[in-house]
Amino acid sequence: MRVRGEGASEPLITNEEDIHVASRALKAMAHPLRLKILCIVGGRTEVCVQEIVEQAGTSQSNISQHLSIMREKGILAFRKDANKVYYRLGDARVVKLIESLLDTFCRSRV
Repeated sequence: MRVRGEGASEPLITNEEDIHVASRALKAMAHPLRLKILCIVGGRTEVCVQEIVEQAGTSQSNISQHLSIMREKGILAFRKDANKVYYRLGDARVVKLIESLLDTFCRSRV
């Protein structure tokens, strides 16, 4: 994916597959709770489900449903260790996207 320079008249994304991958990722991340989960997970190597539940402030069943959706889309990866499940970002591009969202919507406020 290329970033458009000033005065450029070319599309930002030209590859159809890139457009579909970006669209699927954005759709999966568009829910406020999913975005919150990504912010919790994104700053660390991995996080157990219970810690996500505590920080997100909702039920484990609700969190599990949203984790499943993002896992299916390849946004999150996981591993099981005995009776605990740990999540991490499954795609490094998501970190860049979250950082861009922070810069655009959070850090610009004075």
